[in-house]
Amino acid sequence: MTFLKLLALAATLLSFAAAAPAAAQTLEADMRAAAGAYERKDMATAVRIWRQWAEKGNAEAQTLLGAMYWSGEGVPRDHREAALWFLRAAHQGYARAQNDIGFMYGFGEGIPPADDVEAYKWLTLAIERYTAKNQERLDQAIKDKATLAKRMSRAQIAEAERRAKAWKPAAP
Repeated sequence: MTFLKLLALAATLLSFAAAAPAAAQTLEADMRAAAGAYERKDMATAVRIWRQWAEKGNAEAQTLLGAMYWSGEGVPRDHREAALWFLRAAHQGYARAQNDIGFMYGFGEGIPPADDVEAYKWLTLAIERYTAKNQERLDQAIKDKATLAKRMSRAQIAEAERRAKAWKPAAP
């Protein structure tokens, strides 16, 4: 390999290395900008930014966009659309999305259709993944799972636990 080819290869590798932190900074900056827009009630900006990242596979953005559809903030209220975004993020292992889709299966307004086994599975997974900074959400998920368990048979709970153990995160 000639010196010029080696130099070109090194420059290419350095440009890739420099691009990764810039992309992470862009994601972080965009997420902060979207959160700020949401706080200012600039829902159009929040939705636009979260949708961009959600479509790229970012689980946090997918969950936040799903929440916008759930509540009808900045977009038409659409629980089917909310469920789609929550499921995308839940399949990646994002605890809040797992909690949200578990709630929808167990306590939602019928979209997706009620399914206690799936609800229990998703709540179990959320509980396993929440961190101490999400204590309130963790406590609520534990309560919701207990409520579900009271109306489920032992066989249903066993099936839900089997599904939770077999679950593997999907790539974005």
